[in-house]
Amino acid sequence: MAVKVYIVYYSTYGHVERLAEEIKKGADSVEGVEAKLWQVPETLPEEVLVKIKAPPKSDVPIITPKELSEGDGFVFGFPTKYGMMAAQFKAFLDATVSLWHTQKLAGKPAGFFCSASSQGGGQETTALTAITQLVHHGMVFVPIGYTFGAGMYEMGELKGGSPYGAGTYAGEGTSRQPSKLELEQAFHQGKYIATFTKKLNA
Repeated sequence: MAVKVYIVYYSTYGHVERLAEEIKKGADSVEGVEAKLWQVPETLPEEVLVKIKAPPKSDVPIITPKELSEGDGFVFGFPTKYGMMAAQFKAFLDATVSLWHTQKLAGKPAGFFCSASSQGGGQETTALTAITQLVHHGMVFVPIGYTFGAGMYEMGELKGGSPYGAGTYAGEGTSRQPSKLELEQAFHQGKYIATFTKKLNA
């Protein structure tokens, strides 16, 4: 039976979703692993989404807490809001209280990836503050560290991401898209966590 790695994310303008797609490719490259993309529910009303010029959501399925418990490993992605995960993703995790009561996620590995609007926007603090969610579920945090190699030391171009996980900069007005290097790091993270999950489930 294949090991299930769930890439669960919230994306307003598509930056996080683009990273999620690349993470899935990386996870799928590991033999014996089945990766799946999931979105968390939107909490903003449609009229607000129109005002902030958010594009329509993709057809990636919306996950429920029960479905979350069926995964063997996870990569959670979200935009940064004041140095923490966006409220939409926090609302979803708040709804997993039944999984917390039964410790259905205990011992399962998980990593993070994110987007931020600027270099000081929270590429590291967003993951750092998200770790508390894993702790209360008894999950295992899997950072990528510096396993991405030379790409971690790139100084010639703007690059999101950190030892905590892949990342991208959205820029003002959401005009910037994930760069080639950021996507490569996302692929690496997917492969890395899928390999870890497979070993843990062996």
